[in-house]
Amino acid sequence: MAAPQQSEPDSAASPALGRSLLWPVAAVGLGFLLVYNSFDASAGVPPAPSVVSLPAPSSTAAPAPKASSSAAQLGLPASDPQRISIKSIAVDAPFTPLSIGSSGQLDAPPANDPNLVGWFKDGATPGERGTSVVAGHVDTRTGPAVFLLLSTLKAGNSVDITRQDGAIATFKIDSVETFSKADFPNDRVYADKGTAQLRLITCGGVYDKKKKDYEDNVVVFAHLASVKNS
Repeated sequence: MAAPQQSEPDSAASPALGRSLLWPVAAVGLGFLLVYNSFDASAGVPPAPSVVSLPAPSSTAAPAPKASSSAAQLGLPASDPQRISIKSIAVDAPFTPLSIGSSGQLDAPPANDPNLVGWFKDGATPGERGTSVVAGHVDTRTGPAVFLLLSTLKAGNSVDITRQDGAIATFKIDSVETFSKADFPNDRVYADKGTAQLRLITCGGVYDKKKKDYEDNVVVFAHLASVKNS
């Protein structure tokens, strides 16, 4: 995404950047779009088809899988993510689970912690078969946040996610793209390809002062490439 300073040169006199992040998410047996709110912005959107595979949560923790290329091809058991590392943009941050709030929208990670990412806890966990969705602030009221440089990633870069079961799932980036929130391609972004996929999402593009929101979303498309034990 573009650096926020391009649209908000005077951050002290303007509303917080990265006010909201629009990204559709499907719930089990129910398809709809949600608005990801960094702070207090809110908007409703019409129903959409379910496009994300959301497996039932595992009741017991599975043992850490052995490092192998076959594990990457087949996908891993469910296990909550603990930490994300993207060395090429100096990201090293913990996870917080995100869920759908009473408003029908996805709750945001706490805005008082700029170095925090959230994952949709009712979807696939990173490394499972399906599309795992991870979101982070581009900035907060106090300055830059964890996904400030997400748009600078390139195909071939790596994303490491340490899981609760002790496995480190390494994802290879396929592409980094920017989409208008007004015409977000949810079918493409969230489609279940039958393999372990990862989507990293934040705000991007021009910041609209009137709407207190960015016009675009930056989306990183990545696939599980390898697995090792921590």
